[in-house]
Amino acid sequence: MTTNPLVERMQSFGTTIFAEMSSLAVATESVNLGQGMPDTDGPLEVAEAAIAAIRDGKNQYPPLIGVPELRHAVAEHQKRFYALDFDPDTEVLATAGATEAIAATMLALCEPGDEVVLFEPYYDSYAATVALAGASRKVVPLRPDAEGRYEFDPAELRAAISDRTKAILFNTPHNPTGKVFTAEETAFVAALCIEHDLIAITDEVYEHLVFDGRVHRPLVAEPGMRERTVQISSGGKTFSYTGWKIGWVCSTPELISAVRTAKQFLTYVNGGPFQYAIAHGLRMPDAYFAAFVEDMQAKRDMLVAGLTDAGFDVFVPEGTYFVTADAAPIVGHDDFDGLDFARSLPERCGVVAVPNVVFYDNKELGRTLLRFAFCKQVPLLEEGVRRLRTMGAS
Repeated sequence: MTTNPLVERMQSFGTTIFAEMSSLAVATESVNLGQGMPDTDGPLEVAEAAIAAIRDGKNQYPPLIGVPELRHAVAEHQKRFYALDFDPDTEVLATAGATEAIAATMLALCEPGDEVVLFEPYYDSYAATVALAGASRKVVPLRPDAEGRYEFDPAELRAAISDRTKAILFNTPHNPTGKVFTAEETAFVAALCIEHDLIAITDEVYEHLVFDGRVHRPLVAEPGMRERTVQISSGGKTFSYTGWKIGWVCSTPELISAVRTAKQFLTYVNGGPFQYAIAHGLRMPDAYFAAFVEDMQAKRDMLVAGLTDAGFDVFVPEGTYFVTADAAPIVGHDDFDGLDFARSLPERCGVVAVPNVVFYDNKELGRTLLRFAFCKQVPLLEEGVRRLRTMGAS
């Protein structure tokens, strides 16, 4: 047997950075601002709905496409928030979180020789699922402008598309930058998809985490995109039950059938009782969603202030759980390894963050950047901020 039995297309993927940094946090007893995982449960009534489902005996395999209660709740949610019409019986598919939804979509729709266009930095599973499908990725950088807002160059996006391009993977609100794509940017992406007959795969798990009065715009709502978009989201981020892994896909019957064909040979089904609970969550009143955003925005502001006081150059996020910060002002120059700096941060101040360089193909663009998560309880954020400020003062 060879020394490395892993297939070649997966050999560049080691242990995920989130597992590494979370283990480092435990080993060093540091404040973990790395992994985007809340440290408290979400709404009690959603948890009670899961408990009720378990007690009611809803513990066996759910239908492959998801329980009717969840599929109907997803369809109602799409209509309620975006005026989008999806048939809950033919155009909605339940998945094991958005991660499985993305993997199943890639496996179903992409083949060796196909290309998938991504914006970088990108969530690490994107590159892995493209590789699993045997396809290759083309990246388009998001760069901060003079005011710190991440933007892409339309010419670079257009140039990334070739006759081999099968799909664009479009993540908004964007992890890790916190960018919320504007109406103009979304329309431009849609126009390119139509012009080049591309499939759009959209990751919208942070759809309800948009700050400062901004609006989340689903790409599928753009003219001409309904028949070519695979829209993906999940309940983990919106309801702070990330461990339940309840996600969904909304698309045309044809695309849903394709994704379902791949999905059935991954997890087949998952989380039966939790599907009923997330269905309950999706039907919660507007007041819940408004309070959720208000709470997270306040936590964002707390962490942004702390990082700024500590000496980082901070890019204020427009959405998501995350703040990107440049460590170059802390170090005093930009000739350093961001991954090494992140690994040294617990020793420096007792805080763990994620190095953004792992989200880039063009490593220089993210070499000095760190991602901090603010989806934490206020006392933990206050302690993290206190430690970060101590580092800045030193």
